[in-house]
Amino acid sequence: MPDPVAVNSMFGRIARRYDLANRLLSGGRDAAWRRRLVAAAQSERPADVLDLATGSGDVAFALGHALPAARVVGADFCAPMLAEAERKRGSAGAGAAHVVFREADALALPFPAASFDAVTIAFGLRNLADRARGFAEMRRVLRPGGRILVLEFSQPYPWFRPIYLCYLRWILPAIAARVTGDRAAYVYLNESIEEFPGREVLAQEMRAAGFTAVTAQALTCGVVALHQAAAPGAAS
Repeated sequence: MPDPVAVNSMFGRIARRYDLANRLLSGGRDAAWRRRLVAAAQSERPADVLDLATGSGDVAFALGHALPAARVVGADFCAPMLAEAERKRGSAGAGAAHVVFREADALALPFPAASFDAVTIAFGLRNLADRARGFAEMRRVLRPGGRILVLEFSQPYPWFRPIYLCYLRWILPAIAARVTGDRAAYVYLNESIEEFPGREVLAQEMRAAGFTAVTAQALTCGVVALHQAAAPGAAS
């Protein structure tokens, strides 16, 4: 499992070029993936939404725009990433006004139980030192019937895997080194993606954490997946 101190330091180093690197390294697909997440979160009109591992705030701002009546909280344990999110607030549109950012550890969230109708996390679950504990915290802060939406790298379709691994191991770190000046951060990205479980295993982990109605949708030849599930109990 990742070392939280090392992960925090790594994201702090690349915060200012994080968005640019994401666009380049995904060929612009990261924006489309996040739109799928936001559209899924929007579908049930939650009143209170927590975006974990919010990073530079892209998902939180998009949720603020899609859900103008909702309370949207973006939480991350990396202060430089949150500073980057605040820097972007002025250009993020009208929906940014009611987005609040909090420095918080996903493994020990500073929110009361049953505080949110939805919890989203985009490309952050992979970085948690203890996924089971993270899922337990997400379930704790959800209201009965609330939803968890996880957008994360996954394992590609078998026919695409050799191409994808070639890109991850050699092309991605080289491009990232030029863009961010931090090759090591993207070697970690490659390794963490390769080691992350596929859709079926992650769905099993979510069920083991007590979530119900678990689904997984493969995106872009399976390299990314959108997982959705519900906290037990009747919707509030």
